[in-house]
Amino acid sequence: MEADLGTALPSDYKLLSELYPSFTLGDGYLHVGLTEPGTESENAGMFEALEIVRDWWENDMSLGIPPYPAPGGLLPWTDTDGGDLFLWITTGEPDDWTVTVATRGGDWWHYQGGAVQFLAELMDDTLEPWELADLSGDVRLSGS
Repeated sequence: MEADLGTALPSDYKLLSELYPSFTLGDGYLHVGLTEPGTESENAGMFEALEIVRDWWENDMSLGIPPYPAPGGLLPWTDTDGGDLFLWITTGEPDDWTVTVATRGGDWWHYQGGAVQFLAELMDDTLEPWELADLSGDVRLSGS
């Protein structure tokens, strides 16, 4: 995946991918499609979502943040079945990237912490979900 993207990914996200299969949160609302080692080229979801970010950029809907691979560009890492996108702002080293949420309603918010910490806090209700659905308590691994 990193070779296809041309960048390293945050270490917490890579570790999550190595330890767990894809999973859903909130009764299938948020699908975290992780790439299993050896199947990186099969994960087209990130690249499809990147096309959405390119469309936002072309239509002045990205808060002035260009899509990746522009320096500091937006790189999606998951989404919801409601059209919300979870992205990184790719400024600095991958472990320093800002997690950003773009809701289907057009709201944007930023989180200072890694993707795994963000997901954990979203699930245990310590993170304000803003316009996202309540996800607490429901995790399903792929194939479950």
